[in-house]
Amino acid sequence: MDPYSQAEQSAALNSSLQCNSCGATLHFAPGTHQLKCTYCGATNEIVQENTGPVVSVDYDSFIHSTNSLSAQRTAKVVSCKNCGASTTLLAEINSENCTFCASPLVISDAESKQIVRPHYILPFAITQQKAAANFQTWMKKLWFAPSDLPQLVSGHASQLKGMYLPHWTYDADARTEYDGRRGDYYYETEYYTETVNGREERRSRQVRHTRWHSVSGTVFNEFNDIFVIASTSLPRKVAERLEPWHMQALVHYNEQYVSGFRSELYQVTPEDGLEQAKLIMRGIIEQTIRRDIGGDEQRIEEYYDTYRNIALKYLLLPVWISAYKYNNKLYHFTVNASTGEVVGERPYSGTKIALLVMAIIAVVIFIIYLSKQ
Repeated sequence: MDPYSQAEQSAALNSSLQCNSCGATLHFAPGTHQLKCTYCGATNEIVQENTGPVVSVDYDSFIHSTNSLSAQRTAKVVSCKNCGASTTLLAEINSENCTFCASPLVISDAESKQIVRPHYILPFAITQQKAAANFQTWMKKLWFAPSDLPQLVSGHASQLKGMYLPHWTYDADARTEYDGRRGDYYYETEYYTETVNGREERRSRQVRHTRWHSVSGTVFNEFNDIFVIASTSLPRKVAERLEPWHMQALVHYNEQYVSGFRSELYQVTPEDGLEQAKLIMRGIIEQTIRRDIGGDEQRIEEYYDTYRNIALKYLLLPVWISAYKYNNKLYHFTVNASTGEVVGERPYSGTKIALLVMAIIAVVIFIIYLSKQ
């Protein structure tokens, strides 16, 4: 694709995002496939030009093609001076805070960059209002939370920011040769004497032993959609707790679904993402080896894995993100905008925990007292 064609596409996108009724910018309406004007309420259907199946692309081909214009799009990008997150912004944004650390973004430092175009996007299905309601419900169910917490943070739920987070998914076929040991249980009768009522009695018992022998073999694994978050702004443990996603709702990437939202650029390269995916794969491979060894116990001494037919997908997945302060400490929370799942940090009430400990001690003392009566 030449620069002229890219400029034409950019002009066509800008035209599609302009309200025909009042001229304002149309934003994607979560839970629909429509663009909606926040001023006059007019709507436009998002027309998907590419309706083909969701498939992975060859890994090596993707790596070699990322520098081509056809694999790129133009975006206004600003990097947070505090946490380093790189975020795309709408052209009309002049003042904004970082979604991840709440630090003010220096909009004057924003640059127009050529960035890699994602393959697929999972559009927002959960509205901001629904995400806020889910957060409030989650907050009320927290054990040992300060009693005033739900009321104090109620306003922050309405400040949720919509963000598309970058993810890689990897497919691969693995062939693994291993050496190990198989342990099989066997039992022997052991005799012993025991004093019963002042008399010695001879008794027997079954004692378990393990017979080990060396084994080797080859196992095969087929991996599909191993998820790796391509952001370092959101902790990996949080990202994993947000799973699963409604992947059946994936659509081919269309910038109209991003209108009104931010999207973060990937910070984990596809090469580094593959290494992270292999760590996940190796955990599964080791389970396969243990099943192949069989027996009652297994020891894996060493194995050599090779990977073929490696493929990937570059995805944007939707979340609502916000943060609140309690006793001058910042707590973050995230809502999966596909399923509504809430994952967050929370404070604990020292008073409630102390009362519980005191109650447990009191019960133990009471039980001891009764046992002595």
